[in-house]
Amino acid sequence: MRPQNDPVQYRPSAYPALPDGPMAVTDAWLRNRRLSEHTRDAYRRDVAGWLAWCATRELDPLRANFLHVNQYGRELESSLAARTGRPLTPATVARKLSALSSWYDFLVKLRAVEANPVSGADRPRVDRDHSVTVGLTPDEVDALLAAAEAENGPTAARNRAAIALLADLGLRVGELVSLNLDDLGAERGHRSVRFVGKGGKVRRRALTPGTAYAVDAYLTERAAAQRVDVAELTGPLLVTASGARLDRHSVFRLVRRLARSAGIPAWARLSPHSLRHAFATTARSEGVPLEDVQDAMGHADPRTTRRYDRDRHNLDRDPAYAIWAARARRRG
Repeated sequence: MRPQNDPVQYRPSAYPALPDGPMAVTDAWLRNRRLSEHTRDAYRRDVAGWLAWCATRELDPLRANFLHVNQYGRELESSLAARTGRPLTPATVARKLSALSSWYDFLVKLRAVEANPVSGADRPRVDRDHSVTVGLTPDEVDALLAAAEAENGPTAARNRAAIALLADLGLRVGELVSLNLDDLGAERGHRSVRFVGKGGKVRRRALTPGTAYAVDAYLTERAAAQRVDVAELTGPLLVTASGARLDRHSVFRLVRRLARSAGIPAWARLSPHSLRHAFATTARSEGVPLEDVQDAMGHADPRTTRRYDRDRHNLDRDPAYAIWAARARRRG
């Protein structure tokens, strides 16, 4: 049996149906799908994890069956996440197995395997009505924005723009860091920003006056530092001091640092996604229709949007009150 820490080696002759090896097929599978770069990287890691698991057991992944996938899934459930040190959540395990299932579907189409072994496996049940992400109240979002406003220094204006975009638009962190300067625009009197959302779909959102002001202030400061006009700036919208694109890890650290400065108790467990949750919850509590929130967040399934709405079980929103009020109006 191969030692646990040995690098995984694949010989082309070992997989005649995959002459270039499984990872080459993985790259072809990912190129065939409309995915963000972040999602591609995650799926590539998911497949590589499965292949490494197979290699340590001298199991040909093309001969794996649902029993092997079940064993792999149980081991994933008991493994610890590198970032948190806690067991992987059912949603994470389900996502890894979903990626693996899509990979095997691709192999079935290539006739490298007869059937998808993941389709018959026992996947973890994921509660669509619950999200493990720690959310923020409207007051906490205000405090986070105030903490960004209070900062000084060479990156303060950029940080204010980044937090404003997350708070007011509910962007995914991958969508935020992928923005380029030429994504900014205008449409029918609205300042706007264009980006590629989940599933490779190009989307456009309106910039609120506050967010537009933060972005403009940042770009004005950045152009002055480079001694050019704002119109001459090119490349990524949010950049580091060296001019490189701001990465998702920096945004995670930024959110937690500002939350700590703002005195938010759960600062150590927050993420950029916490602002996305707050966006959905606040929009719904302010009476924005579910369909509009769903469109703004780029969700194909309204159940996903409802999961983000932490205030949906508030009895103040019970439709019984609306029905009773309507009846009272009819009775005069």
